[in-house]
Amino acid sequence: MKTKEMRAAYCDELMELAATNDRIIDVEADLMKASGTVRFKDKFPKQSVDCGIAEADMIGIASGLSNVGFIPFCATFGCFASRRVFDQFFLSSNYAQLSVNLTGTDPGITAAFNGGTHMPFEDIGLMRNIPNLKIIEPSDATSVRAFTKLNSETEGCSYTRLHRKAMPIIYDDDEVFEYGKGKVLRDGDDCVIIALGAVMVNEALKAADELKERGINASVIDILSIKPLDEELILKYAERTKCVITCENHQVHTGLASEVEMLLFREKQLCDMRAIGVHEEFGQVGTLDYLIDHYKMSAKYIVEAALEMKQK
Repeated sequence: MKTKEMRAAYCDELMELAATNDRIIDVEADLMKASGTVRFKDKFPKQSVDCGIAEADMIGIASGLSNVGFIPFCATFGCFASRRVFDQFFLSSNYAQLSVNLTGTDPGITAAFNGGTHMPFEDIGLMRNIPNLKIIEPSDATSVRAFTKLNSETEGCSYTRLHRKAMPIIYDDDEVFEYGKGKVLRDGDDCVIIALGAVMVNEALKAADELKERGINASVIDILSIKPLDEELILKYAERTKCVITCENHQVHTGLASEVEMLLFREKQLCDMRAIGVHEEFGQVGTLDYLIDHYKMSAKYIVEAALEMKQK
């Protein structure tokens, strides 16, 4: 499959938007190289603000820009975009009913060699507490561009988890994306794998291929946004298969698994469920391959969960 850097796609879309709309502003905290937006700064210097190593100030400046009619996009490492600026983002951006688009890069284990201090396993859990905030995790370069454009056109704040590095391209350029609408990538009746984000969607697809070789037809849903959540799609496949596996690059107790569990409980949808993700651990230094195995998030463990459910 073709691959493309997801941060490059983010910058490409920001540049395309800025070319026709001078209200698009990139606001960052000394991490433009890491975020992939150096090209934006070079081409649109008057639409680029580097706040230095001051993430809270970044959110304050972005909120002020939104208040006077600009459309600010902020990007920094996910740990800083969530834990460090939560109060400012909650009050100055969301409570004030402004439109600030915050991107947390290197979510979860994708922080890799930056280690545990820079490895946010709890950012979704924090952001879920903010009323009406849109929480998105694109799965490839195409969906990154689509949601960046959608965020620019939509009032209110957004939080996007962005894997920076190259990942397989899943969707065609003309694919249409909406908040709260997942995509069915594989269709099967034996179990449903609900995945969030580039890393876990690709692991889910690998797992579905292996399960098919073992005679189990698994559906794979790329859920794309956790808030709003595609409840209708999840309930449809939970009712059909009675076996649900959630896959996320995050603590399962406060992320996708938690949302799906609450949905199934609220709607009295009885089914077997397994949660693939981080279970009560901090982050650590390592390669992506090492980390995905250590936290039991790889296709191997998705397959094991499916087999365990089907053999009951």
